[in-house]
Amino acid sequence: MEQVVIIGTGCAGLTAAIYTARANLAPLVLTGTMPGGLLTTTSIVENFPGFPEGMDGYELMTRMQQQAEKFGAKVRFATVDSVHLDETPIRLVIDGEEVRTQTLIIASGAGHRHLDVPGEHELEKYGVTYCATCDGALPMFRNQPVVVVGGGDSACEEATYLTRFASKVYLVHRRDSLRASRIMAERTLANPKIEPVWDSVVTEVLDVTARKVTGVRLRNLKTQAETLLPCAGLFVAVGHVPNTQLFKGVLDMDEAGYLRPRVGTAMNVPGVFTAGDCSDHVYRQAITAAGMGCSAAIDAERYLAGLSQ
Repeated sequence: MEQVVIIGTGCAGLTAAIYTARANLAPLVLTGTMPGGLLTTTSIVENFPGFPEGMDGYELMTRMQQQAEKFGAKVRFATVDSVHLDETPIRLVIDGEEVRTQTLIIASGAGHRHLDVPGEHELEKYGVTYCATCDGALPMFRNQPVVVVGGGDSACEEATYLTRFASKVYLVHRRDSLRASRIMAERTLANPKIEPVWDSVVTEVLDVTARKVTGVRLRNLKTQAETLLPCAGLFVAVGHVPNTQLFKGVLDMDEAGYLRPRVGTAMNVPGVFTAGDCSDHVYRQAITAAGMGCSAAIDAERYLAGLSQ
């Protein structure tokens, strides 16, 4: 029997792990398919307090995990098959094994949103990717033109990172201005290797027959004109989808699938709490996720204290 199980090892999950571990609750922390969360795919984190020179995303998450383990957190590289919230204690099936827990902190984060256009799925791993820092240095992209789709901070960061390897980076955005933070937008547009393509969307990725990306078909949303843009890679950075499918129909969530806590971080099922990008569609920052993880841990501690009274 566990006192606390935490799903997710991003900023929210690991902060919750640090707090509950320091409270001698020995949390079991489940990594899922992406240990460390999406922040591990970020090259430099410049806005996390305490690191004036910036911090590599992977290193930051590694340090947070080490800190949690130092106080007794048990990190397990595993995925959750099912969660049975109608049982007390809560029953989880983790890689085929049943685990019971008194409290559950859901910090499962979010995954990459897809364009859902012809050729995208077929050419995944053949030039279509969702992580520039993971794949940008691959030989297929070196000294070749590439396309980044998106207009937020993530898209700008991906485009800037790719200028290290690509001959040209086209930044395709459906509007006529970036929605990224001002400093990120200015930095991106000032880069001579980045060329914005405004008011446009990708309608097809070529070429499935060749089993490699040779270009993308674009449509201008104002003129409806279609053009073909040759490129060797497509990097999609159009937002994220919360990883909450396991809880659909049981836990409160909005139309987009983000969990909706009732009081603080507490969900509509007793003993279940949430933190991070799976329940935050507004801020979605590393520091806000960490703060939510702290709150969820404190809420879980207080819930457990109430059970023992």
